[in-house]
Amino acid sequence: MKPSGPTNYQTLQLLGALDEHARSSPVWKRVAKDLRKSARLRPAVNIYKIEKIAQEGEVIIVPGKVLSVGDLSKKVHVAALTFSTEARRKIEAAKGKASSIQELLQSNPDTKKVRIVG
Repeated sequence: MKPSGPTNYQTLQLLGALDEHARSSPVWKRVAKDLRKSARLRPAVNIYKIEKIAQEGEVIIVPGKVLSVGDLSKKVHVAALTFSTEARRKIEAAKGKASSIQELLQSNPDTKKVRIVG
C-alpha cells in the first residue's frame, strides 16, 4: 500500500514550521493535522461558505483550497494552502486579504481572531 499524505516540498516545509507552533496552539495543531491528509481529503471551500461563516475583520484558515463559487461582501483575511485565481480576485475585490498559511503563521503566530473552515 502506498503511503498517503503530502509529497509537495512546500507543504512539507510548512508542516515543519507548524509543528513548532502546534505545541502551544491548538489551532496550528488542527491545521497541521488537516494538511497531513492526502490532497483528495483536504477541504475545498467556496467563497459563499466563507461569506456565511465569517464575521467582518476575522481571519479564516482553510487547510486546503479556496474556490470561487459565490460572492463575498465582508472584509476578511483568508489564509489557505491554495486559491483559485477567481477566488483570490473576489477576496481582494471585497477589500479582504488572501495569503498563504505560511504568511499567516509568520504574521499571527498567536492565532488571535482565527477560525478554521473546512
